[in-house]
Amino acid sequence: MARGEIKKLSSLFDKYKLRLVAPEASVINAFIEVVRDLLGIELAKGKIRYSPTSKTLSTTLAGPLRSEIKLREGEIIAHLKGRLGEKNAPKTIL
Repeated sequence: MARGEIKKLSSLFDKYKLRLVAPEASVINAFIEVVRDLLGIELAKGKIRYSPTSKTLSTTLAGPLRSEIKLREGEIIAHLKGRLGEKNAPKTIL
């Protein structure tokens, strides 16, 4: 790009999009919203943990709730990819 040319505003943030990762709280909040929208279940933040290095969400919920979330894991992760982006979405739910 030559000096004096006008850049698109969206291109100014491209390098940050490649390097920055969503914080744990953002992923947990998005997960709670997706579960509320899809299953109609209200979850507490204290019952959910997220590991950014392994991209794994884990829950300490009762058996029936946990199994319902596990059964619809693919659908939940697809919605999380839509909200958080491919890079920031978790890969598995335990």
